[in-house]
Amino acid sequence: MKDRSMTPVVIRRYVDGVPSDERDLVASEEPMEIRAVTPDATTHSVAVTMRTPGHDFELAVGFMLAEGLIAGRQDVVDVSYCPDPDEIQQFNIVNVTLAPSAGFDPTLLQRNFYATSSCGVCGKASLEALRTFGAATVGISPKIKASVIQQLPDRLRAAQSVFQQTGGLHASGLFTPDGDLLTMREDVGRHNALDKVVGQHAMAGDLPLSQHVIVVSGRASWELMQKSLAAGIAVVVAVGAPSSLAVELAQEFGLTLIGFTKPDRFNVYAGSHRIVG
Repeated sequence: MKDRSMTPVVIRRYVDGVPSDERDLVASEEPMEIRAVTPDATTHSVAVTMRTPGHDFELAVGFMLAEGLIAGRQDVVDVSYCPDPDEIQQFNIVNVTLAPSAGFDPTLLQRNFYATSSCGVCGKASLEALRTFGAATVGISPKIKASVIQQLPDRLRAAQSVFQQTGGLHASGLFTPDGDLLTMREDVGRHNALDKVVGQHAMAGDLPLSQHVIVVSGRASWELMQKSLAAGIAVVVAVGAPSSLAVELAQEFGLTLIGFTKPDRFNVYAGSHRIVG
């Protein structure tokens, strides 16, 4: 399958007031429907998200894990695009086939997912939902040097190949406490980028990711903190600002939250005990 992460366009560029027609690349954005297929072959529509095509299976698994619909790799038998060749959006539909032991509850689909920014659930209700659905505080987790933290955004940016060509993508990167990049994913949606990282490691059976650090290219929202918590990630480093609810979640569930990270400074909003040096 060809690379669909970028789309060529013709633009008119002005330089010093002089126009010229040129070709350019923009980040692709297309809808993707996630479907859960239960052992009795019943298909349930889970969600539709606007995403940059690529690593779609990881996105589907990561999303379902973050929403509490699956617990890990053991709940997934197969992930595939829509098997119906007559379906117009065949490659924009991902089927996640579940194991009999998955314990999938389709009634959860009747509620608004509290992890999406458009669902309209208030902040306090969102935190209560995490408590209700059994989110736990993180366990043993790594220490990380301040000097390493300051380098992480630049290391993430250096790995963003599509961003370098389009300038239009968010990214999430999973790092070791020593600052080595393990996995990086890009997407027009910052939530999708993190879901893709989590999904890749969920499919590999690597969860929980308690010995790792996640770096996000934008601000730290409640949704990104919730997804990190679901994957067992204790340290979240953001290039931008955190929201008040992100700080509250980090404090309540024992995460380290770092924002405004630059080569010479950063702010710690929760969990400073994990930072040394």
